[in-house]
Amino acid sequence: MKKLLLIDGSSYLYRAFHAMPDFRNKADEPTGAIYGVINMLKRARHDIKPDYVACIFDAKGKTFRDEIYPKYKANRPSMPEDLRTQIEPLHECIEALGVPLLVIPDVEADDVIATLTKKGLEEKLEIVISTGDKDIAQLIKPNVTIINTMTGENLDTEGVKAKFGVYPDRMVDYQSLVGDSVDNVPGVDKVGPKTAVKWLSEYGDLDSIIANAGQIKGKVGENLRLAVEWLPTTRELVTLKEDVAIDVRMENLKYRPEDKKTVARLFEKLNFRTWLAELHQEKTEDIETTASNTEKNIPQDYQLITSIKKLEDWIKKISIAKLTAIDTETTGLDSMQAKLVGISLATKAGQAGYIPVGHDYADCPEQLDVNLVLKKLKPWLEDPKQQKVGQNLKFDLHIFNNHGIRMRGIAHDTLLQSYVLESHRKHDMDSLAQRHLGLKT
Repeated sequence: MKKLLLIDGSSYLYRAFHAMPDFRNKADEPTGAIYGVINMLKRARHDIKPDYVACIFDAKGKTFRDEIYPKYKANRPSMPEDLRTQIEPLHECIEALGVPLLVIPDVEADDVIATLTKKGLEEKLEIVISTGDKDIAQLIKPNVTIINTMTGENLDTEGVKAKFGVYPDRMVDYQSLVGDSVDNVPGVDKVGPKTAVKWLSEYGDLDSIIANAGQIKGKVGENLRLAVEWLPTTRELVTLKEDVAIDVRMENLKYRPEDKKTVARLFEKLNFRTWLAELHQEKTEDIETTASNTEKNIPQDYQLITSIKKLEDWIKKISIAKLTAIDTETTGLDSMQAKLVGISLATKAGQAGYIPVGHDYADCPEQLDVNLVLKKLKPWLEDPKQQKVGQNLKFDLHIFNNHGIRMRGIAHDTLLQSYVLESHRKHDMDSLAQRHLGLKT
C-alpha cells in the first residue's frame, strides 16, 4: 500500500518557535522556527519514506469558522513579529527542497488535511499525519495514523482511546463537551475530560447526551442544560471539513528534485552552516584540518580545583558569567545509584575548572570534601537566574537531587537540541564537538 504523508506545517511552526533557541543569522534575523520545521521535514522524509507528501499551512485572514462564531480564536495574542518574519523564508525553503506546499484560503490547515485524508483513503492509500494538534485525532481510523515528529508519539485508534478515553469517532463529541480554550470555543462549563468520557460512555454520543440532559443531576447537569442550544455550534466549530475545494491530484504530491542552488542561497542567508556543509559534501579531511587549526587558536586555561580559595574564586567567576557549562563525573550511568566523583565548570572556550570530590585511585590528588563543595555551590546551582548549559542535564539533575539540590536555570541541553535538530545523526558530545565546533575531544 502506498503512503501519503500530510504535514501540519502551522502546528510545527508554532511549536518550533517556542521550543527552539533564539537562532539568528548574520543580519540578526530570527531563524529558529525555520530550522526546527525544516529539520522535522528532513526527519519525516527519512523515517516515513512516503510516496506522496504535502506540507500544509494556514492561510492569512479569517476562515468560515469566524463567520459562525466571531469570537473564534479571539483570545489569542497577535503573532510575534519574530515568528511572522520567518514564514515567507520558511515557505521558500520548503519549495526549494522539493516538498509540495499547500496554503488554502478561508479554511484552516486542519481542514485541508482532513480533505486530503479522505481523498487518500478513497485512493486506497495509507495516511500518516505529522502533527502535534489534538484536533486531528478525529481523523484517525484504519490506515490513518498520527505521528508527532517532535515528541515521537504515534497514535492509532487504540492510542486515541488510551490518551483521551474515547475512540476517534467520538472525538468531535468529546471536544464539543470540554470545549477548546486555545481556540476560544466554549464547551459545557465545568465539564472536563473525565465527565465528558463518563457521559459518552453512558449515553453513546452527543445527541443522546443532549436528549437526556434533563436526567443529569447536579451543577454539571444544570450547566449542560444551559449549553444545549450552543452545543451544535461547538460541534460545527470543532468538526474538520472533508470537502475543501482543492484542485490537486496525488501525482502532484510527490517530492520534486531539490533546487540545490536556491537551497544553498537560502541556507547561506539563514546561516544554517551544518546543512550547507552537507549540501556541499565537505570531506572529513577538511573538518579534521579545521579542528587542528581551531585547537591551536584557542588559549587553554584548565584548572584543577583542590582548595577552598580556588573553589570560591570559581564560584565568583560562574556567578558573573552569562552562561556556564556544567557536567558531573560519576561512578556509573544509573543516576539513582551513581556516586558523585567530580564537577566540571566552563565559562568560555578554553577556560574550565574541574572539582574532584570522589576519586580513589592510587596517588590521586588531595580533594575537597563533597559536602563542602555542594554546600558552597548550592546557591548558584539553585539560582534560576544563573544560566547553565550541559549535555544530557537530566542525568546531572538527578545526581544533584540525590544530594538535596534542585538545579535550576537550565538554558540549553545540547543532547536534546541535537535530537530535535538532527535526529538522524549522532548526539554524543564527541560527535557534536567535531560536527559543530570542528574540535576533536
